Amino acid sequence: MGVAAGHRERTPRTMGARQLAALLPDPALARPAYRHLARVIGELILDGRLALHVRLPAERELAVALGTSRTTVTALYDLLRENGFAHSRQGSGTWTALPQGRAAKGVSRLLAAEDTAIDLARAAPTLPEGTLADALAEVTPRLAGYADTPGYHPYGIPELRSALAARFTARGLATTPEQILVTAGAQHALSLVLALLSEPGDRIMVENPSYPNALEAMRRARLRTVSVPVTDDAGLDIGIVESTLRHTAPQLAYLIPDFHNPTGHVMPADARAATLHAASRSGTWLIADETLTDLALDGAPPPPFAAHGPAAQVITVGSLSKTHWAGLRIGWLRAPARLVTELAAQRVASDMGGSVIDQLLALALLPRGDDLLRDRLTRLRAQRAALIEELGRHVPHWSWHTPPGGLSLWVDLGAPVASDLAERALAHGVRIESGAYFATDPGLFENRLRIPYTLPEATLRESAQRLARAAADDPGPTPTASRTHWIA
Repeated sequence: MGVAAGHRERTPRTMGARQLAALLPDPALARPAYRHLARVIGELILDGRLALHVRLPAERELAVALGTSRTTVTALYDLLRENGFAHSRQGSGTWTALPQGRAAKGVSRLLAAEDTAIDLARAAPTLPEGTLADALAEVTPRLAGYADTPGYHPYGIPELRSALAARFTARGLATTPEQILVTAGAQHALSLVLALLSEPGDRIMVENPSYPNALEAMRRARLRTVSVPVTDDAGLDIGIVESTLRHTAPQLAYLIPDFHNPTGHVMPADARAATLHAASRSGTWLIADETLTDLALDGAPPPPFAAHGPAAQVITVGSLSKTHWAGLRIGWLRAPARLVTELAAQRVASDMGGSVIDQLLALALLPRGDDLLRDRLTRLRAQRAALIEELGRHVPHWSWHTPPGGLSLWVDLGAPVASDLAERALAHGVRIESGAYFATDPGLFENRLRIPYTLPEATLRESAQRLARAAADDPGPTPTASRTHWIA
């Protein structure tokens, strides 16, 4: 018989002196050092990076590892015990703990704040009232025709593939249904492509900054990213792109040519043509993410990226998430028909095929796209103007280039404070993530925030005011509860 769950003995855990010292700042950076170190250890415990019920190193060992006196470490441990972040057992050393009352209450407050905060981490619109009900009414008779079948459609239902092919053709890129694979969103499409066309260690050229979820998919595929810089004013340097493709010959390249997420930049037609020709010469499969293409606020949407040059190794990814509603989980990719067949076979290993109901809803919504987009773009222009006006009023030292389309501003804070500001903003009821999440390498874009304008005008104005109050707070470290960092 095993020991009852509530009475199992804990396996003692000990934090080594060097291991703890690696988490702490140089004691010489602030005086008195013991108070500075105690504050940091308290933050590590609250943040979950230093576990509870862990035995801390002996005072003498930690003093050596930190390069400080034993007196400093003794005072440090005394202060941790006084504040409730440690307790001692006779003959057993000093152990990490959670203060009763104060700390637990603070953690709960921050977790509650995350649940109720204005969400500026996800740049995605809602579906207009009544749209879904109308589409559901249209879908019901069609669904009966599919209910008598097994319901597996790895390529997507034929009607939706035909409709998507027709949309590409109307935009200037002749496409047949056999070149379309319907997926569970653009992220799913990208993951399928990475799994089929790359192996761990392969190179992939990617813009820097870029979409965080795409970067995470590349990391999980264990690809080596070769980054090319993109700015919100000048965009991509085509010379760097051509040189990168020529000298590194990456297996894949991932680009967001239209209303780049997060900078908002649009790649010029001549740069598109040059990129396609350079990728063709290097044998690189080029993935063009066009999920934001239809969200042109100033001017007309660009034609398909693949229409500007050789398209034999171009995969175009799209989605209804940013133009209609992310809750549908409908995306697609356009590629050579043979590759589509291989990707469909790849897809069966994970999900067998998408939801028929969602695909029928997408089929019903696509013909309404012009009317829906017309209203949506009008609202987005007004919301963009409201956000810009309010930021200009409350944080005039922040700067940005107004994007001609897309869903967000790429704001320069003027100093590398974005991660700290994002944590402080949560305490003010705003959930937002640092620009560092959009970087291909750690430490970049700490001076940036991506601020979407997808929320109602009044909410955006309130968000800007809360961000301004958070920016005016003490810029020191803010203890927070562990939380997820989810960007869309």
